[in-house]
Amino acid sequence: MSTPTLARTIEGSGPVVEHLRRDREAIRSLLHTSGAVLLRGFDIGGADGLAEAVRAVSGEPLTYTEQSSPRSRIKGNVYTSTEYPQQAEIPLHNEMSYQAVWPLTLFFHCVEPPLTQGATPLASVRAVYEAIDPAVREEFERRRWMVVRNYGEDIGLRWRTVFGTEDRAEVERQCAAGGITPEWLPEDGLRTRAVRDAVHRHPVTGLPVWFNHIVIFHESSLPAEVREGLLDVYGREGLPNNTYYGDGGVIPDDVVAHLRACFQAASTRFDYHRDDLLLVDNMSVAHGREPFTGPRRIAVAMGEASA
Repeated sequence: MSTPTLARTIEGSGPVVEHLRRDREAIRSLLHTSGAVLLRGFDIGGADGLAEAVRAVSGEPLTYTEQSSPRSRIKGNVYTSTEYPQQAEIPLHNEMSYQAVWPLTLFFHCVEPPLTQGATPLASVRAVYEAIDPAVREEFERRRWMVVRNYGEDIGLRWRTVFGTEDRAEVERQCAAGGITPEWLPEDGLRTRAVRDAVHRHPVTGLPVWFNHIVIFHESSLPAEVREGLLDVYGREGLPNNTYYGDGGVIPDDVVAHLRACFQAASTRFDYHRDDLLLVDNMSVAHGREPFTGPRRIAVAMGEASA
C-alpha cells in the first residue's frame, strides 16, 4: 500500500491567515493525503498571527496539558518548542500520544532558523506501522503498552507544573478523567501509570497507524551514560518516563531498536527558512528535532482535540 508523501510545499506571499482562510478545505485535504504542509514565503504575524492561523484551519488553539517536556508559553496557547539542549536529538514521536486525548493538527512556526541542522524530521506512522515486524506489532496490539512517569523535585517535571495545580485532589480528578492511575510518593513525589493502545485508526482515512510514545519514553532512548546513572540512583520504576507492555512486562531493548529503525527508515527532513509555517497531521506523521547550532526559535501551537 502506498504511504503519504510528506511536507507538500506551498509558496506565496502576504498574510498567511488570508491564504489559509481562502483555501482551507484544499489545505486540509492536502494534510490528510500528504501528512504535512509547508507554507513558505508568507507573513505569519508573530504569536497572534500563528494563533489566527490555527483558528483558520482547526478552530481555537489548544492548551498544552499533561506536558512531558519543558517549554514556555509565548502568548495565549502559543508555546516554545521543547527546550532541550541544542546538542540533544529528540526522537520521532506523535504529540501527546501517551494521553487519552491529543491534538489532531500541529503548527510549527520558524521564528528564527538555526545555523546548521535543527530540522523537524517527519515520518509517516502508516509507513512505520507497515514496516514493523508483524509479530512485534501483534504483541503490542494484544498486550497494549504502559507509560510510567515520575514527578519530583530532583527528577522529571514537577507534578504542579504538569497538572497546573497545587491541589492533590485536582490532580487525582485529572488522572481519573484521563485514565491514569496516580501513586503519591514520599517527599512530595508522584508516579503515574496509564495503559494505552499502540495502534489507532486514522479518523479520516480509517487506516491503522502506529501512534504511541513507546520509543521516545523507553529508557533505551536515553544516552547510555545518563540511563546507567539514573538506573543506579532511581531504578527502572523511578525513571522520569519509561514504557512497558500494557501488562507491566519489560519491553526488550532490541524490540525498541527495531521500532526506532522503522521510524528512521520512514523519516524525511527539510531545512527551515525564516517564517516557514509547517502544518502536521498528528495522526499521520511523527515529528522530532535534530541537534543544531545557532539560535533556532520555533513557536508551536495545536488544534482539534481528538475527543
